[in-house]
Amino acid sequence: MDFLQEKIVKEGKVLQGGILKVDGFLNHQLDVQFLQKLGQRIYDIFNNCEVDKVLTVESSGIGIACFAAQFFNCRVLVAKKSKSLNISDDVYSANVFSYTHKKENVVVVSKEYLHAGEHVLIVDDFLASGNATVGLADLVEQAGATVSGVCCVIEKTFQGGYKRLADRGYNVHSLARIADMTDDGQIVFIQ
Repeated sequence: MDFLQEKIVKEGKVLQGGILKVDGFLNHQLDVQFLQKLGQRIYDIFNNCEVDKVLTVESSGIGIACFAAQFFNCRVLVAKKSKSLNISDDVYSANVFSYTHKKENVVVVSKEYLHAGEHVLIVDDFLASGNATVGLADLVEQAGATVSGVCCVIEKTFQGGYKRLADRGYNVHSLARIADMTDDGQIVFIQ
């Protein structure tokens, strides 16, 4: 069992409805030394790819995206779940259904920050059905940019997101792959 799997087992909690709660270290309260290691691991996987920018969706992916981007020496672009007054009308947008929140969001990025010809690494905390990642990839493609790869910290393999993204031709990696979460709170990893 590697350091990420150990952290998930030690600090994660399985909730009803197939939810894995890891907000004590990954996406609500951040364990920055731990995220630094994950950022290095993401870089080690994708360092042979051209990466001009790291893209994530607010807010759970921001922490890990920042730690990954520092190794690529590039900026992080955060897709917003709502268009605020400080974002112009000149945006790329995609509809994304949130499994956790059970609602559809329109995510946007300003055309000012995403350009044709850029190579974009998509980074997020979870990969479940792939809805968020497909939406982010759509934003990249609308801009005429290229998806260099997709990396999620935790994948729930039983929800089909990996296949959905791989079928679209994306280079997809997950740092921890979960095969099952039992009613008694056990987490079964794919090695």
